[in-house]
Amino acid sequence: MGEILDIKTVHQCNCCLGCKTLHPQASVIRFGDTASMRQHSVKFDFYTVLLIDNVGSCCECCCGHKYYDFSDATMVFLSPEKAFAMAGDHVLPSKGWLLAFHPDLIYGTSLDHTLCNYTFFAYNNEEALHLSLREKNKIECCLENIEDELHYPIDMYSRTIITRHIELLLDYCKRFYERQFITREDKNAALMGQLERFVDAYIGQGKLSGGAFPSAEMCAQQLHLSTQYFNDLLRFSTGKNMREYVEMKRFDAAKQLLTKQGYTPSQVSAALGYQ
Repeated sequence: MGEILDIKTVHQCNCCLGCKTLHPQASVIRFGDTASMRQHSVKFDFYTVLLIDNVGSCCECCCGHKYYDFSDATMVFLSPEKAFAMAGDHVLPSKGWLLAFHPDLIYGTSLDHTLCNYTFFAYNNEEALHLSLREKNKIECCLENIEDELHYPIDMYSRTIITRHIELLLDYCKRFYERQFITREDKNAALMGQLERFVDAYIGQGKLSGGAFPSAEMCAQQLHLSTQYFNDLLRFSTGKNMREYVEMKRFDAAKQLLTKQGYTPSQVSAALGYQ
């Protein structure tokens, strides 16, 4: 098993994959004619977006792909220093795209202020985005626009235009992730059922009496999800964050104790952690 390849700069990434550096802080690489890597996995010290073309190679990288997902392409979003490896013998896709952009590129731009909204950079690799053919074509169009801009000589407009193209690509990805939540409706309903049983048991065991609410991290671990994916799924499914969801469940438990089991208000307060 090889070591993790730690790629520090965009230029080093280009060198490793046999590509020319057009901009020191951003790059678009097409897989297929790039150099191969011998390491077991790779880690980038900058933001990386992978588009894995699944046509003809659906088993190359599942990344959480299920029968109810689209199969034309898979997208993985890597924040700086997050490791990635393909299934099987490959470190990176044999066909697809890589978008790399350094945090310094977006500093002070509109993307710098909105990057926190693209929460999928904190998802696990197994929570990847799976695209239809139409969605894949749209993302490739965005990548081609970035690539085209990178071929222009660098001037005072370059950073603004490049980051706006990246922001547009990420907006499409956000839209497609919400579509994926819809196509995974049955699976997500099962996950929400597990969450409800866990929170009900937590409340039923009197753990709220000390004022300790179950955290999003705790619930995500129970569901085998990343914390950010869990938060996004919960808000999409219920319209609530974790605190609001537990408050709703606690209020339901209070009503049940008062109306069906005959508890006094003081007993309910003590059992459920109300002041």
